[in-house]
Amino acid sequence: MSCLVLAVFCATCAIYLVCAIYAARAAESIDFFREVNMAINCGIVGLPNVGKSTIFSALTAAPAEAANYPFCTINPNIGIVDLPDSRLDFLAEKFATKRKVPATVEFVDIAGLVKGASKGEGLGNQFLANIREVGVIAHVVRCFENPDIVHVNNKIDPADDIETINMELAFADLDTVNRRIEKCQKAARVSKEEAKKAEIVMAAINKIKPLLENGKPARQAELTDDEKEAIYDCHLITMKPQMYVCNVDEDGIKNGSKYIDTVKAIAAEEGADVVVICGKFEAELAEMGSPEERLEFLGELGLKESGLAVLARAAYHLMGLRTFLTAGPDECRAWTIHAGDTAPKAAGVIHTDFEKGFIKAEVYSFEDLVKYGTEAEIKAAGKYRIEGKEYIVQDGDVVFFRFNV
Repeated sequence: MSCLVLAVFCATCAIYLVCAIYAARAAESIDFFREVNMAINCGIVGLPNVGKSTIFSALTAAPAEAANYPFCTINPNIGIVDLPDSRLDFLAEKFATKRKVPATVEFVDIAGLVKGASKGEGLGNQFLANIREVGVIAHVVRCFENPDIVHVNNKIDPADDIETINMELAFADLDTVNRRIEKCQKAARVSKEEAKKAEIVMAAINKIKPLLENGKPARQAELTDDEKEAIYDCHLITMKPQMYVCNVDEDGIKNGSKYIDTVKAIAAEEGADVVVICGKFEAELAEMGSPEERLEFLGELGLKESGLAVLARAAYHLMGLRTFLTAGPDECRAWTIHAGDTAPKAAGVIHTDFEKGFIKAEVYSFEDLVKYGTEAEIKAAGKYRIEGKEYIVQDGDVVFFRFNV
């Protein structure tokens, strides 16, 4: 029997256990990260009527209210999306597994912001508060022309749209920073210890504030680790990682456009990612019943996969999340970890006992399984590894753990 599914009691009373067989809840790893770190969800933001809710509905197959007028979305919609992963599909087919459990991404559809949102225009205060609660931002930009769909500014101008949103987010953070300055000034008078803490906060603020005053994001500031920690409780919106989502028409998918080029140029200056999606096309694709129909529909535009699959993976990686895999005939599963997590931490995502009693991890890469075909051949090629507590688990590792009961 494959050692991916075999539990062997060794003389040392250690156990080789296939991680995938453990009957954990599908969302267990997500809950784990919520407890120990920042929010691991992606907020979909932008001006009203740029297609945020259409994209969200296609992503989650849980339709959000979408209409041709501003502020259709008032309360944020939340949806959990399975992360498309061809590696998991490969393992499930190879092991003829009974159950396949993908990683997931949480998306939040936040109502459209308008100019003046940082001063409360268009329920801006409420919507900005929603953005503060997400881990990363997907900024949807309208990159198509359609006279039947109202643009809040009555013109298609991606650069202006991006500037409007980015300025409002920066101004909202500027208000937060100014309030924090007042707090620091008061704290500095309390004691030497508080004054020392306030000094570190002010060092961070002195780097951040000039950026915000010019409509630039706080994430562009070069902060030390101590400064980042000191300013963390401000929960600055513009410290969050951001990517741009170009919502285009079908011609834009096939041939590109000047609007897409504009967004890509702005993103390149910021070091941000860009995903190009046709929201209308994705909505129609999501309604199709069979994989064969969807593949045929994708083929008509010369696409191999949905733009939403690209978006989900981009959001996942932007949040600093990575996936390791477990496999066997009972279950194949993709487990969510943070980039840089050690083997014991990865083991703890499956169960805390795995982390507490961690001895070693047995690891090989998914690419080596594809290349060599079997675990035996991977071992013969010297690609099967025994790793200890310091090992940093890599995206795409196939892992099972040895631990003390």
